Amino acid sequence: MKTESPVLKEVKTATSMKFIVSSTTLLRHLQQISGVLNSNNPLPILDNFLFSVDKSGLTVSASDLETTMTTEVTLTDSKQSGKIAIPAKILLDTLKTFAETPLTFLIDEKTKAIDIASDYGKYKITGFDGDEFPKTPVMQGSKSFEVPAGVMLNAINKTLFATGNDELRPVMTGVFFQLSKDNITFVATDAHKLVRYRRNDLSGGSEGTFIVPKKPLNQLKNILASGEEKVKVSYTDNNAFFEFGNYSLICRLIDGRYPNYEAVIPTDNPNKLTIARKMLLESVRRVSLFANKTTHQVRLKMAGSELQVNAEDIDFASEASERRTCEYTGEDMEIGFNARFLSDMLSNLECEEINLEMSAPNRAGILTPAHPEDKAEEVLMLVMPVMLNN
Repeated sequence: MKTESPVLKEVKTATSMKFIVSSTTLLRHLQQISGVLNSNNPLPILDNFLFSVDKSGLTVSASDLETTMTTEVTLTDSKQSGKIAIPAKILLDTLKTFAETPLTFLIDEKTKAIDIASDYGKYKITGFDGDEFPKTPVMQGSKSFEVPAGVMLNAINKTLFATGNDELRPVMTGVFFQLSKDNITFVATDAHKLVRYRRNDLSGGSEGTFIVPKKPLNQLKNILASGEEKVKVSYTDNNAFFEFGNYSLICRLIDGRYPNYEAVIPTDNPNKLTIARKMLLESVRRVSLFANKTTHQVRLKMAGSELQVNAEDIDFASEASERRTCEYTGEDMEIGFNARFLSDMLSNLECEEINLEMSAPNRAGILTPAHPEDKAEEVLMLVMPVMLNN
């Protein structure tokens, strides 16, 4: 007579909640939302994933109070509805050890005991009451618009590096979303550099502005794919809600008035340098190795069809200089930039040639693609000069 294994007997015992899920599917979804978790949480419950099971499947959430990320996971089988908070670290570490295999979760809602059964054995951990998990804010009276996932990914990649880290100026630590009927503009600045990324083929529905912190945007970036699938963005005075595929993210907005960034973009720039982006990037990276380690200053000296890139560190008696051919119109000019800022901008532009427009050695330089491939896309990057020590 065939006897049942202890694992299967355990599966058959009556519990409050039971579901079967693919180990690799669950791990993939949990890893995508686990970036929200902090190592030092203000509330112990935030060290857990919230599992909610109903007829439609499994919903898992992770939160740090400021940002909550949710994913929907397809189940092989489920019986009974309910919710439980499961310790994130041990669950992730356990799932990483499995090749593709079905896992059966049995949860006793009274004791919060969680039994996980595989083909090889069983594993027991203790969870917590799901009702202790922070409630997701209600997006009452929100406005919304849609952006293709590839465009949103591009906008985040183009702007996020230019955000600041100064906690005394919190509005500069996020990305500014500026909406109108005709376009959507994304702006980031830390007062030394500024990026304005505008899409003229999209509509924000109505006039509106809000500032999204960099952490949720980093998490959003990880789940977005290049493509036309839409990201739905809803916002209120306090929160923004992003929905994409099986994922959703809600975050608290940064409160405050964003600086008038248009006022710092110089409009009259008669001196214009056009040069291959990669060529300039290589020169700046190489020459900057010899620059002062505090200022990271590189000099650009332009005359006719020649550009000189120079750097020196007087303290260590080191210097470097390179000459490059370019197209230049305007007065002969010498201007200094922080090599790190200039490299960041050149790295985040995707074009063969760039324009660097300038008015004077003490005014900001404007970087734009020389021949934009996408007419609906406007990218402008501004970098402040550094004083030249002659």
